[in-house]
Amino acid sequence: MAWVILGIAVFTEIIWALSLKWAATVGSGQASAVPIGLSFLNMGLLALAMRDLPAGTAYAIWTGLGAVGVIIGGMILYGDRVNMAQIGFMAMIVIGVVGTKLSAQA
Repeated sequence: MAWVILGIAVFTEIIWALSLKWAATVGSGQASAVPIGLSFLNMGLLALAMRDLPAGTAYAIWTGLGAVGVIIGGMILYGDRVNMAQIGFMAMIVIGVVGTKLSAQA
């Protein structure tokens, strides 16, 4: 169950980071409340996953997949450009995350 919770935490991390850019473009106090609320949810889910997973494993997967997800989300939602070198480095992050998961003891 901890891995499922971590997966949800990764998803909320991606949505949180993308909502930061959205809130900055909207520029209202109500829009700013969205990333603030998501940050509490995000941290709570990560902490819950860490009850049963090693902290380093959970954090590495959360940050790695979160970063890749935000890059892809930025491309889709905001038209962010990515070059081939960045795609290669994102692939290495994903390989590292898969290796971390496969070698995890929990």
